[in-house]
Amino acid sequence: MSPFGFHTTSDELVKALSNKVKGRTFLITGTTAKGLGAQCAISLAREGPAHLILVSRNKAKVDPVLEEIARINPNVKTTFVTCELTDFDSVRAAAEKINNDASIPKIDVVINNAGIMNVKEYTLDKQGIELTFSADHVGHFLLTNLIIDKVIAAAPGARIVNVSSRGYGIGPFRGDDYNFSGGKAYDGWSAYGQAKTANILYSAELSRRLASKGVKAYAPHPGAIFTTNLANHLDMKDFENISEITRRNTGKEWLQNIQRKTLEEGAAPLLAAALDPDFDDKPGSYIEDCQIVIPHEYARDPEAARKLWEISEKLVGQKFDF
Repeated sequence: MSPFGFHTTSDELVKALSNKVKGRTFLITGTTAKGLGAQCAISLAREGPAHLILVSRNKAKVDPVLEEIARINPNVKTTFVTCELTDFDSVRAAAEKINNDASIPKIDVVINNAGIMNVKEYTLDKQGIELTFSADHVGHFLLTNLIIDKVIAAAPGARIVNVSSRGYGIGPFRGDDYNFSGGKAYDGWSAYGQAKTANILYSAELSRRLASKGVKAYAPHPGAIFTTNLANHLDMKDFENISEITRRNTGKEWLQNIQRKTLEEGAAPLLAAALDPDFDDKPGSYIEDCQIVIPHEYARDPEAARKLWEISEKLVGQKFDF
């Protein structure tokens, strides 16, 4: 059982596992200042990684993070890569930049952190995919699979972290209707539940496919942090109908007890998923408060994971046979 828990901070965790940080290369998506991805990068910088690759839409919003990393440890190489995850042309361009960069021979850890939450109005991305599913899962599926050779080059011991949420409990992956009947069946919380379930299923399927290559994937829940961009448009009344939506989608009760975390506490489960050797024998796991938790059956259904993979391949127009 991991020694870390609810109140462990990102700095405490990387200090305790500094031997898993030093000299290694980390790629993190969603690294806007004052967000979870930025906090992960800043904490990692304190323990001497070789290279931090920060992937985000807007460099101006990441510049303060790059400056903080340089201040903490000027010996850490940093690379910024522009990527709009809901635009697959942008994702492919970002992957090409990473793959062609000779200063990135391998990537030890990928932390797929970027995401959106509870989009009120039914919205489609450039490709016609529901926006939350696109931003939180499909864009990361494409980016990660396109750069997978660099991750495999860091194996054994390489990890892929797909940031999920306890919000997965709001609803399953809708394999037969992921686009919500063209909006007719849409609500923002169900879309978020589907996307966060997809993060868990994708982690399990990645771990299955990459087991022989020495690469493992995990899906952590950061906790309730209300200071990041993800929660900027939320207020407490937005949570009033979660219980009803959860019952409708799953037949289960919503048991979320919202205990707020600091940004530093919220980043710790992501870094535990990236670094903690106690998880080595449990690839594909879902993690809360830096501990492995067994999710609902629909989030650990291998058939649902395979179906998600096939649908994701169809949506990005490319098969990945590994």
